[in-house]
Amino acid sequence: MSSRPIDVESILRGYDLSPRSVTVAAIASHSALDVFDGAKDEGLRTLAICRRDRVRAYREFSRVVDELMVLDSYADIVREENAEKLRRMNAILVPNRSFSVYVGYDAIETRLRVPVFGNRYLLRYEERHGERSYYRLLDEAGIRRPKTFSSPDEIDRPVMVKMPHARKRVERGFFVAVDRDDFWRKFRKLVSDGVVREEDLPRASIEELVLGAHFNVNYFRSIARDRIELLSIDRRIQTNLDGVLKLPAPIQQEVLEVFDVEMIEIGHEAATIRESMLHKLFDVGEAFVRASERIEPPGVIGPFTLQLMVTPDLDIVVFDVALRIGGGTNIYMGVGSQYSKLYFGKPISMGRRIAMEIRECLESSCIDRIVT
Repeated sequence: MSSRPIDVESILRGYDLSPRSVTVAAIASHSALDVFDGAKDEGLRTLAICRRDRVRAYREFSRVVDELMVLDSYADIVREENAEKLRRMNAILVPNRSFSVYVGYDAIETRLRVPVFGNRYLLRYEERHGERSYYRLLDEAGIRRPKTFSSPDEIDRPVMVKMPHARKRVERGFFVAVDRDDFWRKFRKLVSDGVVREEDLPRASIEELVLGAHFNVNYFRSIARDRIELLSIDRRIQTNLDGVLKLPAPIQQEVLEVFDVEMIEIGHEAATIRESMLHKLFDVGEAFVRASERIEPPGVIGPFTLQLMVTPDLDIVVFDVALRIGGGTNIYMGVGSQYSKLYFGKPISMGRRIAMEIRECLESSCIDRIVT
């Protein structure tokens, strides 16, 4: 377990924890509008932490944003004067991917003196390298994942390669190689085209290419209700892959001689899965939560996503993990997700589910168990 210099219990002792006084805050990016909309539905105040060049959407949608905190950089949120403002507002920060990327794991774990909804020490496990990686969580849970290769020269089958994008550093540069020679050929071309950097090769993840149906399965681990919920499923829309796939096959071949395929996530679409698979999704979700409890107590709190393939043999292979609200849940904002209605008698979004958990723990005095 990592060192934990942030004394959240002492911070909470200075809070007014009545529901009318608590503010739900988030970095204004990724899935923040879903979080704010859900908080307003549950009668909670909201704060959007905006970068100066990205304010407009949060001013336009002012119904769900009570206040704006405008900063030059998202990373400035850890500065004590900004953290103090959040504490005065009795703020609880809801993490999203932009929070992790722009603020940074080290700052989140050691410098940010504001309560974070969920387990802030698990956010780092979304990475593929080092001791704290989602590979470790999946292995501990006994969940199948793609075989990995430590060196390109070990490649003996088709692989998916994931490494930092050369220009868009918060994105990943993805490419598929059918064998070792194809890897080196494509890698050198992508370096030449400025899509990836040669010096980033040691940071590449080389995974067996698993073919199947792709699903993002969005779960919620509830402390207030002591259960693991399967709330929704979605699929990714990626640029420029989405455009390539919509072309006739002969034209695809011609286009691929000119353009590199980039798999940058730009949107999501709703999906369902056949009911006979649901028991497997419950099993892997529970196994993942229990593994997280053993490795980084108290484990997962609130939303998490398992990105997985279902193979032709109906096996589940998890190839990526999100340990906070996922961007794909935005498609259910305002209308609610398909499986959530089976729990609550009405469809709710992930943003509202987070707000429900915060409100219920404020009312039943378990708020100290859902923040770190």
